[in-house]
Amino acid sequence: MKTMLRLILREVVHRRWSFLLSALGLAATTGLFVAFFVTADAAQRETVRVMRDIGFNLRLIPKDTDMDRFWAAGFSDRTMPEARVRQLAEHDRTFFTYNHLVATLQGTIELGGHPAVLTGLAPAITSGDKKGRPMGFTVEPGTLQLGWQVAARLGVKRGDKLALRGREYQVARCLVESGTEEDIRVYAALEDAQTVLGLPGQINEIKAIDCLCLTADQDPLAVLRDELEQVLPDVKVIQLRAIADARARQRQTAERYFGFMSPLLLVACAAWVGVLAALNVRERRAEIGVLRALGKGSGNVAVLFLGRAVSVGLLGALAGGMLGMGLALAFGPRIFQVTAKSIQTDYALLGWCLLVAPAFAALASLIPTALAVTHDPAVSLRDE
Repeated sequence: MKTMLRLILREVVHRRWSFLLSALGLAATTGLFVAFFVTADAAQRETVRVMRDIGFNLRLIPKDTDMDRFWAAGFSDRTMPEARVRQLAEHDRTFFTYNHLVATLQGTIELGGHPAVLTGLAPAITSGDKKGRPMGFTVEPGTLQLGWQVAARLGVKRGDKLALRGREYQVARCLVESGTEEDIRVYAALEDAQTVLGLPGQINEIKAIDCLCLTADQDPLAVLRDELEQVLPDVKVIQLRAIADARARQRQTAERYFGFMSPLLLVACAAWVGVLAALNVRERRAEIGVLRALGKGSGNVAVLFLGRAVSVGLLGALAGGMLGMGLALAFGPRIFQVTAKSIQTDYALLGWCLLVAPAFAALASLIPTALAVTHDPAVSLRDE
């Protein structure tokens, strides 16, 4: 064993430029893979966050809703118990596709002689494995958030008091102009909206996001409706197709890109290491012949070449892993600003590099090693 280690060390020193070129190729590939893996993970998280912030893509309303009135008014004319959202949230979520559930109650009120839409919001409910801030915004009890048109018409600003049907509330925020029906909305906490509208314990919509990430041609509605029928048979689901398709297509694109680049980098590295290993075998044909003539068996020759490959892998993994992680930490937060704080040193990934890269280098050198082992030493010595 000591003899083989000495032979491997002498081989590395004697053919140091070939060794360094092999290590450089593996280091470059490892560095690119680590940097790509870390930033791709950040890219996927950022894609999820940005797509999530587009808005809810599911609306769950009472099944007996008059749909003509629903589309005309923008909300259901029927209500359901607030407990429905809790039933949905507590369902077995192993394979469940509803997430970020927000119970809402909407109704028309009059403010300043003009109609406005009062929208009561409950805090968002997310599944246990979804970390980070929930979707949307929350409204503290006793406060209101006014749409731009409502605030402009009433001439109120943040901190003012506003009475709704005999109850006084504080204006916590005046929203910027959106150019949509949101400008005539008044947002309140769900319990406050229930009090104002005289519907205690009632809601008329649950806003949600599906976790399927399927486009319309993949028919996600069939799956969503089947699941909802099992939990809330008296509720129907409406999918906002444009938002759902945009979210699904973007996430699928990001996943396909990562799936394409990862094997491409591995193939490039394998080709580099394999070619250099083949050249090394070619250069050492006479040496192999001498070793075999001196009684060194095929196993010894194989250990010599594979040991060299493992040494290349260790050096390449160490240098490349540190380089790739440094690049990811330096440039990742500038590129992915939304999820910049999540880009951190991944020690587990570096550990895997030290395990996988030597094995990968040995695997790439397997064919040249097999050629070296099976080559007739008499032919090598005669040619030389």
